Amino acid sequence: MDIQEIISYLEYHDGSFPRKALKEAIANKEQITPILLNILEESTANIEKLLEQDDYMAHIYAMFLLAQFREKRAYPLIVNFFSTPGDIALEVTGDVVTEYLRRILASVYDGDDSLIKRLAENESADEFVRGAALEALACLVATGEKSREELLQYYKELLKSELSEKSPFFCAEIISAATDLYPEEIYPEIKEAFEKDIVDETMLDLKFVDRKLAQGKEKVLAELQDERNGLIENTIEEMKWWAGFREPPQKQVIKKKKVGRNEPCPCGSGKKYKKCCGA
Repeated sequence: MDIQEIISYLEYHDGSFPRKALKEAIANKEQITPILLNILEESTANIEKLLEQDDYMAHIYAMFLLAQFREKRAYPLIVNFFSTPGDIALEVTGDVVTEYLRRILASVYDGDDSLIKRLAENESADEFVRGAALEALACLVATGEKSREELLQYYKELLKSELSEKSPFFCAEIISAATDLYPEEIYPEIKEAFEKDIVDETMLDLKFVDRKLAQGKEKVLAELQDERNGLIENTIEEMKWWAGFREPPQKQVIKKKKVGRNEPCPCGSGKKYKKCCGA
């Protein structure tokens, strides 16, 4: 399968899971990477057109494959894609934002956290995207790229900024991300945010934070190492179970029992096999 054929299988969703094309894409990492990067650039430039193409999937496969490849050139491209104002980036990627974006960003991270922070602080971006950016920073703590103390200080600064007061949802996202890091150092700021009534309590309340702290630091930080905070390792394993995909049916092999010559014929004639169908 050549590169163009691989892309043709990944471009549009026809209901089947393109396992073979993904395997070929991974096997041809060097040749296909520039094309995947270009897909991201083109998708960002024409993101509104993606709304009209419900079955277009190339941009999503590109994000996962480049994350698996640890392709740092994809980092600013993915940030730019999800920086699109409004909820359009969410609409054209679906559950990718809430389930995978934090891990995708962490997988292509190039050491400059300013891009992720810029996405989190982008008031025109979708609120779920901003939350995923905050969670991506926590993933970087889980992978050892960032220190817990440094990140908690950043969350503290956000809680004291106008961004928190403007958006109760964003404020709740900050507290949620901080809680995953055992936020004892910034608990006063968290408590103050609830007292000022600037937290969307449909997402979490102070009791949730208290319960997390009651678990103890060691247990909470151990939970941070869960696979949901890990990097993208295998695109096929991540995506194969998605609703809407079907695997090609496996050919069923039926083993036929060997009939002895003196046994009754399986056709039901009542004769011995050697005198009937085995003659």
